[in-house]
Amino acid sequence: MDPSRFRAWHEPGLRRSRVGNVAPLRIALAQVNPTVGDLSGNAEIVLRETRKAVVERADLIVFPEMMLTGYPVEDLALRSSFQRASMTALTDLAATLLAHGLGEIHVVVGYLGQTAGGTVGGDTPLGTPRGAPQNCAAVVHGGEIVATYAKHHLPNYGVFDEFRYFVPGRTTTAVRIGDHDVAIAICEDLWQDGGPVAQVHEIGADLLVVLNGSPYERNKDDVRLELCQRRAREAGCPLVYVNMVGGQDELVFDGDSLVVDADGTLLARAPQFSENLLVVDLGQIHPSAGRERLTDEAEVYAALVLGLRDYVRKNGFTSIVLGLSGGIDSALVAVIACDALGADNVNGVSMPSVYSSGHSRDDAADLADRTGLNFRVVEIAPMVAAYLDALHLTGVAEENLQARVRGTTLMALSNQEGHLVLATGNKSEVSVGYSTIYGDAVGGFAPIKDVAKTMVWALSRWRNALAEKNAETPPIPQSSIDKEPSAELRPDQRDSDSLPDYHVLDDVLDDYVERDRSAEDLRQQGFDAELVERVLRLTDAAEHKRRQYPPGTKISLKAFGRDRRLPITNRWREPLA
Repeated sequence: MDPSRFRAWHEPGLRRSRVGNVAPLRIALAQVNPTVGDLSGNAEIVLRETRKAVVERADLIVFPEMMLTGYPVEDLALRSSFQRASMTALTDLAATLLAHGLGEIHVVVGYLGQTAGGTVGGDTPLGTPRGAPQNCAAVVHGGEIVATYAKHHLPNYGVFDEFRYFVPGRTTTAVRIGDHDVAIAICEDLWQDGGPVAQVHEIGADLLVVLNGSPYERNKDDVRLELCQRRAREAGCPLVYVNMVGGQDELVFDGDSLVVDADGTLLARAPQFSENLLVVDLGQIHPSAGRERLTDEAEVYAALVLGLRDYVRKNGFTSIVLGLSGGIDSALVAVIACDALGADNVNGVSMPSVYSSGHSRDDAADLADRTGLNFRVVEIAPMVAAYLDALHLTGVAEENLQARVRGTTLMALSNQEGHLVLATGNKSEVSVGYSTIYGDAVGGFAPIKDVAKTMVWALSRWRNALAEKNAETPPIPQSSIDKEPSAELRPDQRDSDSLPDYHVLDDVLDDYVERDRSAEDLRQQGFDAELVERVLRLTDAAEHKRRQYPPGTKISLKAFGRDRRLPITNRWREPLA
């Protein structure tokens, strides 16, 4: 390691003065889509994007948090073999970049590192065992690792469990690139007051580079920009924010990488939901409005498409199968799948029973015609009749049997033909348990699991309007949007027989599920006490169903699964004062 290129600025009272009239620094922000565990594939992405940056004559290229391993790695972080493989991949990457003539550019890349053991004045507390995992960034230059940085603040809320996995770092890292001192931070370090940002101000760095694995939530882009602007002013220098893009299990990363000046002025911004190499000249770029802002529906829809596409492809599938009921939920899921994978890779199955209406059959077939997906009809009435003859079921048991025969049919087709089964339930239904275990809840992925019913309608209308704007056939039949929702498991059944109006239900669920409001809070907001008690009772009683529901893309502040974790066995009931 060349000490002239690197210094860990942690000595008390140390401060550098900024250099005036210096040469500009050209920076490339690599907004890319790594895959967890694919160290060689992720290293290839680094090599590919670094080549592009060199062509653009960049001095520095920055990749996202834990780029080489993918993010989040969860319990992989605790495996010593994976830790060693990550560090080997880092040293191999440095050599590979040099061998390909890319040694002159500085490359900042995230990886899974290890502590060297706690020592007085070191980067980890005294007594920390050697080899404990850390969330790290490295600066690679000239075939060497010239600097490293370990993340200080480890988030332990929502979808994050980093305190379970990593040992925090303590020192500030800055590298000299040309005439500039460039400091490094990682994701949560930016969100916490004080800490690395305050230290960057103390050392007088000329630029703060932040590596991120920041998952998408609705309207989070506004929060990110405001945060980066505030931190740049606090650090007293421009700030580069690089975020990954792509899906990882239930998370989707939206990119939205950006650069702000020392006064908080937005200088450049990458698009959401797509890979991008954003190249900027520090000190010579003119302020711009950044990318065009997406509407709320466009943003959510893009997240759902990307989340499904990456889940399917990264898990080795090429096609999906789903049940087409003629209703709005399965219609929206089918269209998302067509946009994500192409209609040729989407298989829709209409499975009418004796209670299925003619318009539902017609709407399913109409959707297939509009989208061009593969379509077949499997009559389930004979299979249901065979079960009923053997078991003599009635009432709810008979209703649920129909859903379970449909689930078995889809899983059989999946086994036979190699498709991934998609569940089509929405968040409103999942919340109150309006689903059948081993029936409509079967599948490998649930694209709209975190989408409330009212948003399902909004997205469907938006998608049809987009098609009309582009002079294309609207993919979703208008009758699927307009008709009253029904599971069609008994004569003349309607969702409203069992549930409140969805607009009211979604208001209650938004407060209770996402914002942890109490029953009394809801009553004071004007909701009917009996309605509140009923909805909360249904939601609490459905926890065992949600535990068995497939994963699905997170788009809200609090999704079921990693975000919201409640015991299944639980006698607590929210009191109404």
